[in-house]
Amino acid sequence: MNYKDFSMGLARQAGEVMRKDFSLGMKKEWKKDKTPVTVTDTFVNRMVINAIGKEYPEHSILGEEENSLKDSEYVWVCDPIDGTIPFSHGFPIFAFSLALVKNGSPVLGVIYDPIVDRLLYAEKNKGTTLNGKPVKVSSASSFSERTIIDGGIESLKLLGMEEEIRKRKVLTTRIYSCVYGGMLVALGEFVAEIYRHVNPWDAAAVKIVVEEAGGKVTDLLGNEQRYDQPINGFIASNGRVHDELVKRTKKILKESSF
Repeated sequence: MNYKDFSMGLARQAGEVMRKDFSLGMKKEWKKDKTPVTVTDTFVNRMVINAIGKEYPEHSILGEEENSLKDSEYVWVCDPIDGTIPFSHGFPIFAFSLALVKNGSPVLGVIYDPIVDRLLYAEKNKGTTLNGKPVKVSSASSFSERTIIDGGIESLKLLGMEEEIRKRKVLTTRIYSCVYGGMLVALGEFVAEIYRHVNPWDAAAVKIVVEEAGGKVTDLLGNEQRYDQPINGFIASNGRVHDELVKRTKKILKESSF
């Protein structure tokens, strides 16, 4: 089964739709969790379901906007537009995300930034590539040496973590896209990101793309987890700073009684 050509082709099709629809003054609705959703989100999600249903009818599909669930060891986990907040408000920081998960573990991942035309692809034990060229995570040995994306520090109630990061004069940022942040970790631009979200589509592709680039991805407590069901947030890093971040996260979560 040629998963590589299929998933990369699907990512580029989705990206073409996203580029065409991206504009100022975009119409959007607001979901119960107070996040926006656009016609593009639902259209791309449905496009993915149709394509996978035709090519791999025995596989299950778990998407942010729509599912096609079956009794299968293979689950395609998709976020049609990760970063709908920036997408729907006119700033170009968003990505298409797709992972093939087997028995809870990602075996393939695709992340596509259609604005800059960055296509990351990773397959188990085959490394991560950017537009066909191998990439690696940052070699920084301390998270004080490079930028770290703070991601979901507010939702984590990790104000202590944010304070520690700033004391070290580390540049922090928030881009409202777990997947885009994960892409930057895999590309070596950020040392790590921390997110509280429980949605598997926020992390499934990040897990394999970052790890195949030499990094590490776990839940907030440093444990492995399944990516075909709700997750316990995630920390994605270059691997060298991972234990330190997990240790500090555990301590602060305990102190905040989260």
